[in-house]
Amino acid sequence: MANSRAGKFQGQVVLITGASSGIGEAVAREFAREGAHTVLMARRAERIEALAEELSGAGLRSLAVTGDVTRDGDLERAVDLARSEFGRLDVAVANAGFSVGGRFVDLALQDYRRQLETNVFGVLRTLFAALPELRKTQGRIVVVGSLLGIVPVPLATPYCMSKFALVPLCDGLSHELAPLGVSVTHILPGFVASEIYQVDNRGVRLDAPPPQRTPPAWLLVSPAQTARQIVSAAYRRKRTRFVGLHSSIGSALQRHFPGLLHFAISRAIRRAALRGGNTGAMAQG
Repeated sequence: MANSRAGKFQGQVVLITGASSGIGEAVAREFAREGAHTVLMARRAERIEALAEELSGAGLRSLAVTGDVTRDGDLERAVDLARSEFGRLDVAVANAGFSVGGRFVDLALQDYRRQLETNVFGVLRTLFAALPELRKTQGRIVVVGSLLGIVPVPLATPYCMSKFALVPLCDGLSHELAPLGVSVTHILPGFVASEIYQVDNRGVRLDAPPPQRTPPAWLLVSPAQTARQIVSAAYRRKRTRFVGLHSSIGSALQRHFPGLLHFAISRAIRRAALRGGNTGAMAQG
């Protein structure tokens, strides 16, 4: 990827999990646009290998590491690669995640366990593996959460729980790591147009998602727009960044008018039920 200008992350090294699609893929492109070398990690090898090839060139290198954030050792392997190939790690983006949705009575304990293993413990594995190198560079941690970690909705309780857990984690770590020179940026997107809507309530990918699973177009933010805000927030070492106007509004309503927001969500669910629609749409994170 040609880059004729000096970017905000010129010469720095960025590790991104969940880089094969959606926000992760867009973030990788945006960091490369800002002059960073990238280490891409995801389960789909062919996707990240193709992306790494695209992002390499004009003095930039991108490396693909096939791995799973739920598997011990995979994150350490990715960090070791960054250290051996570039000699440093400046930014770790904990982005990998998926959504489990459905009625509580139709879910099992294992559904919640799978959700937390990826969306919570996957983040923890990323941070434990990356922190030793980030301390050396006084680097940056970016954790991709979700508006639904602040504004819970029905039919998405596993996902909401997993994203809520990231709120105290990021807030607490921002205090703990500040004396070490390492910043923590918590990203809270609303609805992002991505493949997260292409899974059923057991986490199985669908070839063609039912239209009712996708939020209205006016609510969707593109992955590219989201990535630009993420990279900007990381550069400025912002503690929290809401992505999308509806994300900021939803957070404000939850904080100041929780009863009103609860009423609005209940009314929307009742209307969807009357129309026979599926209300299990998720926010990206």
